[in-house]
Amino acid sequence: MGTDFEALRQWMVEEQIMARGIYQKAVIASMRKVPRHLFVHPDLQRMAYDDAPLPIGEEQVISQPYLVAAMTQAAEITPHSTVLEIGTGSGYQAAVLGEIAHEVFTIERIPSLAAKANAVLQDLGYRNVHVIAANGTIGLPEHAPYDAILVTAGSPSVPKALENQLAQGGRLVIPIANQSSQRLMLYRKDKEKMVSEEILEWVRFVPLIAEERWK
Repeated sequence: MGTDFEALRQWMVEEQIMARGIYQKAVIASMRKVPRHLFVHPDLQRMAYDDAPLPIGEEQVISQPYLVAAMTQAAEITPHSTVLEIGTGSGYQAAVLGEIAHEVFTIERIPSLAAKANAVLQDLGYRNVHVIAANGTIGLPEHAPYDAILVTAGSPSVPKALENQLAQGGRLVIPIANQSSQRLMLYRKDKEKMVSEEILEWVRFVPLIAEERWK
């Protein structure tokens, strides 16, 4: 008898997402719908709905479901939003965003991961999600400004390019890291500057790699 992934996904939403304070109806509906098990290796699918990250190759991981939901909720995505994600990884976070947003652009620096993610997203019909293999720290200026930007890798500071590409009133969710800890931060933009910030969670993400970030 095969694994009942639908039942596991609904359990995940009830026990890991809603029980831990995720309340936005669109986020909950998206987490109920997106098949996380299709974004991991077949050997790991039975663990896809556990409250834990899983390896996806190239020393990268798919984030735990709760963090995906928490970042999406903090970004305040609407059906009119244009969203930029830095760090596609498996493509799961992009799919969750794609269920809510008008359009999602997601950047992955590792070409093999970008290709895999794009294949899964296209197979699932996410025509509003666009995967780009590139350096995420410089953003994607040709489609800016963005109503929300989500960064799924730890950085010692906010890359200036991402700040510049955020729309007025836009939200930036990013792990800000030093050598010993990371804080998941929410920034809001007003009058061309980041004017407010909020600590959401203590987290652990892979590093954001570029010349001006971690070596």
